[in-house]
Amino acid sequence: MSRKIEMNVVSAGWTQMELVLLFYGWEACDPAHYWGPGVRDSYIVHYIHEGLGTVYMGDREYRLTQGEGFIILPDTVIHYEADAQEPWTYSWFGFKGVQAKAFMQRAQLSAEYPVFKAQEPDTMAHLYEEMVQAGASPLAGGDVLHQSLLYRLMAALISSAPVRAEDHQLLSAKEVYIRQAVQFMENRYSQRTSILDIAQAVGLDRTYLSGLFKERYGKSLQAFFLEYRMNRAAELLRNPSLSVSEVAHSVGYTDPLLFSKMFKRVTGISPKGSRGSGNRD
Repeated sequence: MSRKIEMNVVSAGWTQMELVLLFYGWEACDPAHYWGPGVRDSYIVHYIHEGLGTVYMGDREYRLTQGEGFIILPDTVIHYEADAQEPWTYSWFGFKGVQAKAFMQRAQLSAEYPVFKAQEPDTMAHLYEEMVQAGASPLAGGDVLHQSLLYRLMAALISSAPVRAEDHQLLSAKEVYIRQAVQFMENRYSQRTSILDIAQAVGLDRTYLSGLFKERYGKSLQAFFLEYRMNRAAELLRNPSLSVSEVAHSVGYTDPLLFSKMFKRVTGISPKGSRGSGNRD
């Protein structure tokens, strides 16, 4: 059988969204075709439609077949290989987002156990085709349909997880606090909002809430909020009709000079430099 592969790129990755689809694809692998050992910078779910293959992560080996799948985790070394006699055919879905890790935790997918057996095989089997149809639709809203399908994928993975009740309750409590904080930031980033404001809105001590963000995202609440604002500013700077001062006010800064300093700290380039010459200062 000759190797067949399809690849569809959806987004460059607005990673401050809760969840964003980056790309998806399908491949009928050649016998013994492999990838790795190596790392990727996003989450990538693989679902096996037919055939056999093996996944290697850490010191563990997983033999997988139709109806099963595996997750590639960001910056985690993985190696996977199609069977020499019955090579697998799989589809894959790449994504990022501020809640991506939380969804994978709910699905009980981790470096310690990166594989799953689908409890909704019909959903998983047809998801790639539905993604392709959404991308080919001439109607507006195809991007929204892609996102809805990504959430269906999350639901299918979570339903396949062997969740223990006590773990689920503990995880859900933390998720609620983090989701509330992120939602508050999304609603208030354009205003003068402090870390204390966020903590009070959630009903937690700011040190404890910052610790939850450090545990989940590897950065403090303050650093997360600053990056959120600057990422939003970077998007607004693409609009040449907005001045740097107007962008600064739009993300909660009354002092354009302080905004420029924070923007350069986060992105490594000044606001003016990010949009090139010839646009409004």
